[in-house]
Amino acid sequence: MNSPQRYNALSLFSGAGGMDIGVQDAGFGILAQIEIDEHCCNTLRAAREREKRDTKIIESDIREIDPAELRKDLNLEKGELDLLFGGPPCQSFSLAGKQLGLKDERGMLLFEIVRFSEELEPKVILVEQVKGLLSSKGSEQRRGEIFEKFLIALENAGYSSKWRVVLAADYGVPQLRERLFVIATPGKNGFSFPERIYAPLAECNGLFSYKPHLGIGSVIENLGIPSPKIKGTTFYDREDSHVDVTPARDRERIAQVPEGSYLAAQTHLDKKLLRGLKSKDTTKYLRLHRDRPANTLRCGEIFYHPIEDRYLTPREYMRIHGYPDSYILKGPIRSRTGTVKNLDQHRQVANSVPPPLAEALASKIFECLNE
Repeated sequence: MNSPQRYNALSLFSGAGGMDIGVQDAGFGILAQIEIDEHCCNTLRAAREREKRDTKIIESDIREIDPAELRKDLNLEKGELDLLFGGPPCQSFSLAGKQLGLKDERGMLLFEIVRFSEELEPKVILVEQVKGLLSSKGSEQRRGEIFEKFLIALENAGYSSKWRVVLAADYGVPQLRERLFVIATPGKNGFSFPERIYAPLAECNGLFSYKPHLGIGSVIENLGIPSPKIKGTTFYDREDSHVDVTPARDRERIAQVPEGSYLAAQTHLDKKLLRGLKSKDTTKYLRLHRDRPANTLRCGEIFYHPIEDRYLTPREYMRIHGYPDSYILKGPIRSRTGTVKNLDQHRQVANSVPPPLAEALASKIFECLNE
């Protein structure tokens, strides 16, 4: 949807800007982006310069920002902001993590959305979270307690909420990524979630007009041979981010895994190659399949290329996530055995909302504002 930018928006926890791309494509003009990670901020600045926008980029801990001062800086009166959106860090609630909930200070960042909404009084609030938030416990040790308290906090701020767990593959993203989205509006909530367009092949029959879920082969096939990782180098000037980070020993392991399978399933291999993997380790050393959507892209693990004996590159991650090729990531490309300060390029993508999914939701919000 390429509507005129009639509505404004403020982005919290902007990350690499995946959600922001979709919001802009739906017709919103983003007034400011708030993000603490320096590499993500450099990615956002590169996008702003390339697109010739005047978006204000604020590199800061969101807890140190006064929403009242920000509102004045943006020349907004209360109630003039059309959309407040963001995806607070989700490690506290992730099913793949320790689920520390509010015991982890990152969990408290979720309630920064409420603090900003109380001052700005936006017409719509859009929040993205992992679905683990639905079962995360709080001080009373009740499942779902934190999410319940979040909805109550929004209600006390004058907002009614609708929420749904959404699968990215249903909206044209070749990835089985499930995330929780909350849309809140003042008073009666008239928002309707967008209908899915894609579905598993078995559901694409005469009764429904769904398109089959996309496989990753359709989006990464024409990228060509990636550049090799230069030993000891983490920062790259290559704007395509198509860099191979595979160590020689991992390449040997990858060669033993059939397309669509994972290393732990190859029980016939020498134990030195399996490295103590258990049968439940189905995402570690996983080789994706060209005809299927990818598993959820994650920060700690990089998946294998379907047919080449290497890890996927950051650019291939971007293709699977739905980023346009014109988008440039800034910051380090971490080797599989190294560490870097803050977020490397693979993690920038894995932490973000797929732009096509964000556009589908933001387009429905745009329609809601029109009504």
